[in-house]
Amino acid sequence: MNEHPYSFGRTGAVSTVETRNRVLRNTYWLLALSMIPTVLGAWVGLATGFSLFAATSPAMSMLAFFAIAFGFMFAIEKTKDSAAGVFVLLGFTFFMGLMLSRILGFVLGFSNGPSLIMLAFGGTGVIFASMATIATVSKRDFSGLGKWLFMGVIVLLLASVANVFLHLPALMLTVSVMAIVIFSAYMLFDVQRVVNGGETNYITAALAIYLDLYNVFVNLLALLGIFGGNRN
Repeated sequence: MNEHPYSFGRTGAVSTVETRNRVLRNTYWLLALSMIPTVLGAWVGLATGFSLFAATSPAMSMLAFFAIAFGFMFAIEKTKDSAAGVFVLLGFTFFMGLMLSRILGFVLGFSNGPSLIMLAFGGTGVIFASMATIATVSKRDFSGLGKWLFMGVIVLLLASVANVFLHLPALMLTVSVMAIVIFSAYMLFDVQRVVNGGETNYITAALAIYLDLYNVFVNLLALLGIFGGNRN
């Protein structure tokens, strides 16, 4: 038997199915692990009143966020084939947890804030479980979604940047709904890439799915806060 090209750092022959299952298993384990620094970062942010460059304008805050986030993602890409990649990813998820603290603080200002957060968490979990199941058992190839979803993300980014200056509630709601739809579909796309062998690095796979989960949770929580928040 010839050695499979996706030997995942092992010597000897490894079957395609075995490799894919290993990558998927490691991806899920790393995703679960990444929740710890995310929660820790959110707690630190709430406890300290963290706000990224709060003294600057919203536009500068957004630019600073993107600079730090893309810096982390560049570092993850450079270290993804070593153990250091895991620690860089966990550092990134801690930073993203810090960034969660602003919306969490807003929602916790409602009398039913904790229940809204749990509802958003549960809803995100249901969406992920559904998309992951479809990606795993479906015979349909969803790889064609990639270019359309990427275009959708570009539109979301442009709309989000525009709304920093326009402050239109209707546009904000539209962006949140679109984000939930697009990143839910990205869960399907990213999980199936691992299942079908299109992604063989579990750190890269975990990063992609983490971002999908994060964006669905944040936007779902924003909608729940707007429509379900109770100030009484």
